[in-house]
Amino acid sequence: MFEVEPGVRKQRQARPAVGDKRFRAFDPHQVLLPPSLDDWLPEGHLARFVADLVDEVLDLSPVLADYTEKRGYPPYDPRLMVRLLIYGYTTGVRSSRAIERRCVDDVAFRFLAADQAPDFRSIARFRRRHLDALAGLFTQSLHLAMRLGMVKMGRVALDGTNLEANASKHKAMSYGRLIDKEERIEVEIAALEAKAASLLDEAEATDTAEDQSFGPDGKHVDLPAELDRREKRLAKLQAARAQIEAEAAEKARAHAEEKERRRQERAGTSDEQAVADAGEEAAGKARPKPKAQANFTDPASRIMKNSDGAYMQAYNAQAVVDEEHQVITAADVTTNASDAANYTPMLDQSAHNTGTHPKQALVDAGYCSEANLEAAKDRQLTCGTNTFMATGRLGHDEQVPPAPRGRISKDATLKERMARKLRTKPGRAAYSRRKAIVEPVFGQIMTCQGGRQLLLRGEEGARSEWRLLAACHNLRKIFRHAGTAGLAASVG
Repeated sequence: MFEVEPGVRKQRQARPAVGDKRFRAFDPHQVLLPPSLDDWLPEGHLARFVADLVDEVLDLSPVLADYTEKRGYPPYDPRLMVRLLIYGYTTGVRSSRAIERRCVDDVAFRFLAADQAPDFRSIARFRRRHLDALAGLFTQSLHLAMRLGMVKMGRVALDGTNLEANASKHKAMSYGRLIDKEERIEVEIAALEAKAASLLDEAEATDTAEDQSFGPDGKHVDLPAELDRREKRLAKLQAARAQIEAEAAEKARAHAEEKERRRQERAGTSDEQAVADAGEEAAGKARPKPKAQANFTDPASRIMKNSDGAYMQAYNAQAVVDEEHQVITAADVTTNASDAANYTPMLDQSAHNTGTHPKQALVDAGYCSEANLEAAKDRQLTCGTNTFMATGRLGHDEQVPPAPRGRISKDATLKERMARKLRTKPGRAAYSRRKAIVEPVFGQIMTCQGGRQLLLRGEEGARSEWRLLAACHNLRKIFRHAGTAGLAASVG
């Protein structure tokens, strides 16, 4: 931008004088690293806890049992890979590519990998291959927390949250559009087939006509490729349509069977064949709603509404959380946006995992249904679990009104009895703890562990990844509660 005389070079400015001030020695060309990776991390670091956990505590036999082939190039040690995945899922670094980069850039990852750097394909293949075993770490983390006295099962809270699927909602199509699109593609395929047949007839008539139709070096229009593309698209549409129809039939069957069972209970009879016949008849007559959708990227995921009222392609993640240290005692994933169907299965899973039933269970209004109120009544009689189930949603800053005086009517419904129970002083005190128990857990998984969106597709993939996230949440709680010293004590 400015003229400079030839031969005149800009002189480097000298460092300003600072008098007699002395600085610490600094030589950019001399880099001294500790002689051992063990010296790179401070004592009490989370990475040290993960290393001890994998090497000394966790049972990796389900992973090791999968390696039966002696031939081939030696794979990475499973302990190394499990270390990286646990630490990654605990700190929010879940992508295989991100883990690969951290094994080069991050001291903690380099420590856990013993200065090795598995490529992202190896990490992704290991996770997919041993997905069930990695999901099984959830029960191991829970049992470890129980050995440390962190799970009391006095009061638990059950809740669900939507996890974004690894699929765009824009890749979904409604049943009505599926039928319309399917018909249009069938017409296009028929037109292309007719055009191809016409061109072949002309080609067979004369070589000159063939050159004119297809060109000297081939066809101007690649009809086979066009047909193949449309036929594949048609196959995807037909598969999505079949999925929606099968789900509608299954839903109708379940509803009809439940209705027939209730009718037989009122009549005092029992006929399973009649129940099956009612379900089969309803399934045969079932027709999907025009707005029922299927996603082409992840067909198992569903359109669900989040807490902000926005629609997203998601799975419904469920968790039962113990009050004492916010340890997750049960974790599962469903494709149903409603929470109501998960009350009994989740509490049963929690009891199975811990070996005991909680004294109190707190659930919000999303689980309230006639069937669940009946199940809560039976559970208190058989298992001793006192359920506090909200019967309706309160507005912002709205307080639960006090219970009316006097005895409750003998004709009161289960819902009215539960509403009365929540309005008592003990009921209000117990239910007020629900948010403080379970919602911070979801917040910690979403923010600290980056678990807002799933990486794996399919219901089984989503379930396994959610349980791995739950396992890492429990391990973080154990680390904060006991640290490495507590871990060694529990092993001993």
